[in-house]
Amino acid sequence: MREPASSDDLLAWYDRHARQMPWRVPPQDRAKGIAPDPYRIWLSEVMLQQTTVAAVKDYFVKFTSLWPTVVDLAAAEDADVMAAWAGLGYYARARNLLKCARVVTTELGGVFPTTREGLQALPGIGPYTSAAISSIAYDLPEAVLDGNVERVMARLYAIETPLPTAKPELMALAQALTPPKRAGDYAQAVMDLGATICTPKNPACGICPWRDPCEARASGIATELPRKLAKKAKPVRRGIAYVLRNPAGDWLLETRPEKGLLGGMLGWPGSEWNDAPVPTPPADTDWERVEVEVRHTFTHFHLILDVMTANADSDPNVGKFVPHAKFRPTDLPTVMRKVFDAAKHRFEQN
Repeated sequence: MREPASSDDLLAWYDRHARQMPWRVPPQDRAKGIAPDPYRIWLSEVMLQQTTVAAVKDYFVKFTSLWPTVVDLAAAEDADVMAAWAGLGYYARARNLLKCARVVTTELGGVFPTTREGLQALPGIGPYTSAAISSIAYDLPEAVLDGNVERVMARLYAIETPLPTAKPELMALAQALTPPKRAGDYAQAVMDLGATICTPKNPACGICPWRDPCEARASGIATELPRKLAKKAKPVRRGIAYVLRNPAGDWLLETRPEKGLLGGMLGWPGSEWNDAPVPTPPADTDWERVEVEVRHTFTHFHLILDVMTANADSDPNVGKFVPHAKFRPTDLPTVMRKVFDAAKHRFEQN
């Protein structure tokens, strides 16, 4: 009979193989009493939602250089934070980031709560993020269940119930394995294990610290787990984006409404996104259609945009002109950068 999985075995592996992260306190430093900064843990966890460590690292370094503390972030201009966030997606997170920073600063004296309940009462912090901060920042024995941990638990215990149905069962298993001591290191260890060893394809079972107790490996089904319910096909929406430049070289941009997709972000004026978009040009001038459509995928739908361009001295009915010297395509969300990339050759020819 196989020995059950031990958190001690995983922690011993983590002490040797922990990944280096700009927000992480290495296990050797933590053993010396160096505690993680809750601000940096919170910021990294919000950034890591729905994206990867590789995509987040540069953003994290930029944010913490511009705003080293939660008080600094709370005092930042909304537009500056949204511009720095551009490209990370899920822009409601950036708006909640500012709301949370301002609550912590104005109502809590710049100090994050030290309980999961207190953390979860803050804007933008849900069950997963509160558990992650509680565990990693404060060493509380809270199970952290991200995609990597789900995969590790499903394989370790050969759970064949498909996701997302299996989430409660996987959470219970993850919580049972979480040790009362070194909970923060343990949480990061399980995530590292899933990211580097127990990977979605071709897991490196031969060097896994939980190789022997892993039931899926013993049954030969490790690569088949976790099972997932079939996804529904995403609908396709269409829209029209308008790129207007005046003779002075200024670009017409608008700030999107606070609510909804890309809320509060800069973007090109355009139509609604639906099955049959109605043209809504922001100025009365001669528009030319770009030959290439812009395609982008959001969480719940695919988007196809027709791009219209004009170079004219026209009074717009929406938005405002941004001087060329102040225009930075990198401040735009990804779909709006795609629109610019599709349109810019038209202006280079003029």
